[in-house]
Amino acid sequence: MSEETLVSVGPGTGPRPVDDESANGRAVTPPAQAASDGPPTALGLTVTTLEALLFVAEKPLSRREIASLAGIDRETVDALLGDLEVALRERGTRLLIAADTVQLATAPEAGPLIARYVGSEGVRLSPASMETLAIVAYKQPVTRGTIERIRGVDSDYVVRTLLHRRLIVEQGRADSPGRPILYGTGFDFLERFGLTSLDDLPTLDAEAALRLEE
Repeated sequence: MSEETLVSVGPGTGPRPVDDESANGRAVTPPAQAASDGPPTALGLTVTTLEALLFVAEKPLSRREIASLAGIDRETVDALLGDLEVALRERGTRLLIAADTVQLATAPEAGPLIARYVGSEGVRLSPASMETLAIVAYKQPVTRGTIERIRGVDSDYVVRTLLHRRLIVEQGRADSPGRPILYGTGFDFLERFGLTSLDDLPTLDAEAALRLEE
């Protein structure tokens, strides 16, 4: 797995709805208020309105959250997400999927231009960090003990560094003595390497796959 410099515009970067004139002079009409505190009324969610929702979201949204907001069932949300993913393949944003949550990010090929705009070169990862990150990506959820057994060296510092950079995240605790923390990858990992989901990870060669099974 090779590292690519990718500056991605994730959640919370779009315009926010306001009740009056925005700073740039554009009036934004607020949505109609719900008539009661009962179940939300179906809003006729489309690929376009789903894209807009994800664009202004300040965090990744779960499929359940989207279904609840729009007043529709999960199956409809899943179908619209599939349509949106296809629609964005040739555009400047991509739909990222991590487990049950989704969010928008900029396309990998836009990274160099965006990096120039924001004045960021991206942080380079050390060989030790790349090796550890690869183990987590392909074997997740995984404990630090398993990482160290595969690498053959203490990995506490590297794991803490990757956590700090949000390239790996805690995913609960293992059901084993001591209840060690389980680690996996999150959205920042997908954005950094230009992936839309873990299914996009390249296939390991036989030697690397065998090493991960040891």
